[in-house]
Formats: sequence, structure tokens, C-alpha cells
Amino acid sequence: MDAWSPEAWWAVYLLLGLFVGFFAGMLGIGGGVILVPLLVFLFTAQHFPDDRVVHLALGTSLASIIFTNLTSMRAHHIRGAVLWDVARAVTPGIIVGTLLGTLFADRLPSRYLAVIFTVFVCYSSVQIWVNREPKPSGHLPGRLGMAIAGIVVGAFCSLVGVAGGVITIPLMLRSNVAIRNCIGTAAAIGLPISIAGAAGYIYTGLGKTHLPPMSLGYVYVPALLGLVFGAFVTVPFGARVAHSMPVNLLKRTFAIILFVLAAKMVASLF
Repeated sequence: MDAWSPEAWWAVYLLLGLFVGFFAGMLGIGGGVILVPLLVFLFTAQHFPDDRVVHLALGTSLASIIFTNLTSMRAHHIRGAVLWDVARAVTPGIIVGTLLGTLFADRLPSRYLAVIFTVFVCYSSVQIWVNREPKPSGHLPGRLGMAIAGIVVGAFCSLVGVAGGVITIPLMLRSNVAIRNCIGTAAAIGLPISIAGAAGYIYTGLGKTHLPPMSLGYVYVPALLGLVFGAFVTVPFGARVAHSMPVNLLKRTFAIILFVLAAKMVASLF
């Protein structure tokens, strides 16, 4: 891969966007959970600095999710599925937690970030495999509780490069929120996570002299553009396939792939 031209790498990132967008649309998951390990592999192949390769993957992942979240949030809003009072209550905590998480991530070596991500992927894989909705056991907390929950969720999401749907949807389901509203509200909550996360990784990466050219902080612009354009094309196709194929089998296969990718990523960094 050393001899690959810059144009070839642009094409690779476009193909990655097509691939991730299709699976995100088909399985109803955020792209970050599969984007991060794949970006780590590609950035490593381009000989990006080992001690910052996961930071670049996390920042680029969160920046790309901004655009998919905007589309998803708009679609759910049109259908009246977003609980805006919940989204507004949790957003201040989300922003604070996400920014704090990016500052903390900047102080961690890539290896430790990779371990945190792998633990998260193991949790996500089990959730996807089991495919079982949690039983309602309470109600949404008040404003203080929502703010605290937002800080925790935002901080964790910034450390793993995702918009948080795999965390926020089960939490809302346990609080007697209808699944339709859980999904729509999670899309709205994911927007401040992705915006604050991308901004945090851009800020903490500014001034780092050993980052690759065309990086904006910890966001690698060629990868970001390829991911956004690719996902824009294939997300609708993935959503259509979801209605014509055995999705449970596909989800379980995807869960295994996620686990293998994360394990391989950690092994390569150690």
C-alpha cells in the first residue's frame, strides 16, 4: 500500500463510506461502531503516527456522523417521533460531557483508547446479537438527572467515536418511552454528541505537528469527505434491504464481524 497514490486513497475512503452507509441503513445502527476499527486499519496502512491513529479515527468518525445524524433527525422529526423536551433537557450535559471526553482522550495513548473501544464493541455486539428490548422499569429523571446522564453519555461517546444510540435507546426504553420515540429522540441527541465530539477532536488536535497533511486537528479531511458522500448514496439502499431480508441473521453476523474487527485492532496496536 506504500505505493498507492493520493487519488487511490480518496477512492478507498469513498468505498468505505458506501460500505458503512449500507450497513447503517440496513441494520439501523450508527456507523461509528464499525468505522473506527476500519479507519484505524487504513490510517495504519498509510503510516499515520501510531500514538495518534485512534484519535484520528475517533475524530473523523464523529465528524462524519454529523451529516448522517442531520438526515436521520430530520426524517424522524417530520414523523413526529422526536421528544424535543427530552433532547433539550439532555443537550447541555451532552455537550459538556463530550467536550470533557475529548480533552481526556487527548491525554490517552492510542492503545488505551483502543481497549475502551473494544469493551464498548463487546457490549454493542451482545446487544445486537440478543436483539431484545429492555423491560420498562421506571420513568425519565428530572432536569438534573437528565443533565448528569447527558454528561456521562457524552463523555463515553466521545471516547468511542459514536453518536450514542446503542446507549440512549435502551435507557429510554427502560423509562417507559415508546420505541418509535426512543429512536427519533436518539437521533436528535446524537447530533450534539457528534458536533461537540468533532469540535473537541479538532481543537485538541490543532498544533500537533506530526499529524498527516490535510488533517483538521484529529479529523482527516479526505476520509471525512469520502465517508459522507459514500454514506449519502447507500444509506437509503440499506434501509430498503432491511425490509426484504432476514435482518436478525444479518445482525448476528454483523455482531461477530464487529467483535473480530475490534479484537484485531487492539492486537495490531499492542
